[in-house]
Amino acid sequence: MPNIDEFIESNAARFEDELCEFLRIPSISADPERKGDMQRAADWVADQFRRLKLEPEIIPTAGHPMVYAETENIPGAATALVYGHYDVQPADPLEKWDTPPFEPTRRDGNIVARGATDDKGQLFTHLKGLEAWMNVEGRLPINLKFIIEGEEEVGSAGLEKFLHEHPEKLAANCVVISDGSQFAPGIPAVTYGLRGIAYYELHVIGPNRALHSGSFGGSITNPINALATILNGLIDKDGRVTIPGFYDDVVPLTDRERREMAAMPFDEKEYYEQVGVDGAIGEYGYSALERRWARPTFDCCGIWGGYQGEGAKTVLPSRAAAKFSFRLVPNQDPAKVSEGLRTRLAEITPPGVKTELIDFHGAPGVLVPLDSPYIEAAARAIEHAFGRRPVFTREGGSIPIVTTFHQQLGADALLIGWGQDDDNTHSPNEKFSLADFHRGIKASAKLWEELAGIVMDEK
Repeated sequence: MPNIDEFIESNAARFEDELCEFLRIPSISADPERKGDMQRAADWVADQFRRLKLEPEIIPTAGHPMVYAETENIPGAATALVYGHYDVQPADPLEKWDTPPFEPTRRDGNIVARGATDDKGQLFTHLKGLEAWMNVEGRLPINLKFIIEGEEEVGSAGLEKFLHEHPEKLAANCVVISDGSQFAPGIPAVTYGLRGIAYYELHVIGPNRALHSGSFGGSITNPINALATILNGLIDKDGRVTIPGFYDDVVPLTDRERREMAAMPFDEKEYYEQVGVDGAIGEYGYSALERRWARPTFDCCGIWGGYQGEGAKTVLPSRAAAKFSFRLVPNQDPAKVSEGLRTRLAEITPPGVKTELIDFHGAPGVLVPLDSPYIEAAARAIEHAFGRRPVFTREGGSIPIVTTFHQQLGADALLIGWGQDDDNTHSPNEKFSLADFHRGIKASAKLWEELAGIVMDEK
């Protein structure tokens, strides 16, 4: 691809200037007053496709519009769907920014602006990779589709609905998503697995009113004490969740995965120091990376009840509550977890109180086989652009739209983020490395060639 690489290199300054133009649009999906800016951002993205002689569609939703575009169809060729989002988080607190959030600034080799890494900068690498092919070759070697939404930061309701109603329009062999991070500076990564989630709120209800702890303490079950007992009863001393059937469907780590994770340049002591702790507990028998990426967990996210004002008040409260979540791994089913949780709560709830469980939401995890030809194609493309082979990682968080893509399209997800963990995503002074921006464009362009090679091998 020397000619395509030369085109990318010779247009680097223009690509940066166009990215700055994109970043100047304050497309904050959560702010009703920015509806006009959201439409402007969608139109701006659509214009990028029109410049390349494509015919984009601006698809209205109940919220903010999506932009869809596709290249000329090549019968028998692979189809890749590129997903990204043009909406950004609010910039608050504004006083914490060193420069205005929607006035992009080049600083220390980075572009600093809201949306720089999440996700305008990373999305834009794929638009420019497409441009390189169209200018040098006139067409792509595969079928390429783009779906770019404006509601990722507020839940992707429009895209979720569209995927359920029109899966054939977005049908693809793989979905390419660049909305994340590399493993570390200079160490690119392909993320092949995501954990799912099941999230709950539990209320523990005791006496019909708050009581004097001296007069009633010891004779009436205290809801806060009961709540603590219940939460403690959901996990054992080895860090394993005690819900019946919780581990029945867990996909275990393979020997290859454990070897590769152990070989990562990762220092547990340094990891703990970064967050200001001197150690941690977790599921026995697994490293911090294994627990973080590929094992299910239980975490209490909030807890309240009783008196919390100044000074002392000797009160036995009438109720207490907590929010908690389970991070799930493939093939765990959130509905099965909920069923098991209700069974376990009935077993461990002390007499004198009753519980009310609110099941907020759940999403299963996603796992792409490491021997997938799409994974290997992405690895070769990244090595071409970054000068080293990527590591293969899993992500402890959840990206529900990836699960929806997998379920509705049956497509492998290629999570190939160009960002860094310190890019201040969702925070003031968000940034994106300009060197990684340009490397991302090269990797994107090379990926289309690598995917075309897969199809030729399979014919």
